[in-house]
Amino acid sequence: MESCIRLSSVVRSTGRALSTAAGRQQRALVAEAGVFTDQEKQTEEKHIRKNFEDVQKERQNQGRHSVLIGCPPKVNENKFLKYLSQHGKVANHFFFSSNSTNAVVEFVDAESIDSLLAATKIPTDEDMCVVPFKSRFIKIKAKDLDQHSVQCCPQSSIAFSDLIEKLCTGESIEDQAQILLEELQLTEESIRLRYLVSTLISDIATAYFPEASVSLYGSSVNSFGKMGCDLDLFLDLESLKGHRTGKQAGGSITTEFWMRRVSSRRAAQQKILSVIGECLDGFGPGCIEVQKILNARCPLVRFSHQAAGLPCDLTADNRIALTSSELLYIYGNIDSRVRALVFALRSWARVHGITSSIPGHWITNFSLTTMILFFLQKRTPPVIPTLDQLKSLAGKKDKCIIEGNDCTFIRDLNKVKPSANTEPLATLLIEFLEFYGKFDFKTHCIDIRKGTEKNKPESSPLYIQNPFEQTLNISKNVNQSQVHRFVDIAQESAFILQDQMSQSSKSKNPWGLASILLSSSTENSSTTKKKKKVEARERIVSLLESLRNKDNSGKTDVKPEAEH
Repeated sequence: MESCIRLSSVVRSTGRALSTAAGRQQRALVAEAGVFTDQEKQTEEKHIRKNFEDVQKERQNQGRHSVLIGCPPKVNENKFLKYLSQHGKVANHFFFSSNSTNAVVEFVDAESIDSLLAATKIPTDEDMCVVPFKSRFIKIKAKDLDQHSVQCCPQSSIAFSDLIEKLCTGESIEDQAQILLEELQLTEESIRLRYLVSTLISDIATAYFPEASVSLYGSSVNSFGKMGCDLDLFLDLESLKGHRTGKQAGGSITTEFWMRRVSSRRAAQQKILSVIGECLDGFGPGCIEVQKILNARCPLVRFSHQAAGLPCDLTADNRIALTSSELLYIYGNIDSRVRALVFALRSWARVHGITSSIPGHWITNFSLTTMILFFLQKRTPPVIPTLDQLKSLAGKKDKCIIEGNDCTFIRDLNKVKPSANTEPLATLLIEFLEFYGKFDFKTHCIDIRKGTEKNKPESSPLYIQNPFEQTLNISKNVNQSQVHRFVDIAQESAFILQDQMSQSSKSKNPWGLASILLSSSTENSSTTKKKKKVEARERIVSLLESLRNKDNSGKTDVKPEAEH
């Protein structure tokens, strides 16, 4: 993994530690360039429990004060910063590589960006005509800058073999889980880049709908995001509804906007996303491979941001998904063991093929995370509260009804009391595997709103109740064979972990968490070949069924909550 200049985290739980050497280099560079950073003002050791909404506002503000700059392969960083500082004070910056070298630069004042863009010219091309759409994605060209290779921040996860090697250096399973979390979670730089991209997309959308905004949801914001996960965005048109009861001068005369009528809210979303999709395809800054998937259950525009190296999905008015992201954020920040356990079990599930990036009959990351939360609610004493308990703590400003669904829960993390449960992470990991290794999936459903098992309302192999849309099963896609596989692998992994608990980091063989991540490759060859054939056959059947369902309905299913 390349070393990099790391920015201190605004949210400690979502950033990696700043290395001492990189920190010294960053301070030297900004001092020489005549710019400053708020790095010294932040303390890594102090964990500030910021509310989800406050974090979003702070991150969005960072994004709006930032520019994305395409750079030459080699850049004199000092001269680069000195040039930019002519337009205003630079708060933070970093370089990253995604097909080419790029930089994210945050200015203190928005006026500095205006100054920089005013000095930026429209490119000329003798053979082709350019589309003169200006954005905060620019490129810099200068011969005297082309001198040194800059340190680029990684935008992808550590190689699996290197991860296993690092895990084996841990002194305990708790240490291993923390190593895995630090290596796989979104870095501070990746988070900043994601918010910058969202504001670039917002600039296009607000050209048509000035009161609208583009928000992030899913893995990028719910505290469980992994390096390389998709960027899920939704066009929030909620503020436009305020104009339905606009201020009137009084009297018997009122005014209203002349607007086109459509048959349904879905039809309106499809029209809006179609227009935005055309704009992204025609002149969106860095947007490629634009697909308008408007007949999906949740209409969306799918595209890739080439410079950022991010696959993106844009939906409209997907407020329940945003609320689900906030709920997961709260659970992820209530207790430090939650995120470590989720990252460990998600990695375990992916290695064993329990989850998959390909749509099909497998358990999704969202479903698996909900299962983990339910297990933590079942501990004695509970590690985390139920959704109903969070609702009981809510005040008037927390009340939230979306499309008739009660989405009320406490938003202030500081009002949630810490758990009295002190079980070590290793115990929770083993207990999770044993809990679901003997769970009665045939009879019971999983409900994090109540935190108790109850009879399934229908005969789905796996029934996980949607915490907000309570008549929906978020795991309806999972078939019986996948449930059996999950139970078998959970039982096997629990046995391996219990056997490994007595081993230390000096063991020659992979131990602890590393052992259950590698166990699938250490089975005897005949069993492994048999399992691979079964898994391959199941994947083919699942894909064929997905294609057949798509042909029959004319719709492409899209997961209700982004998860990666």
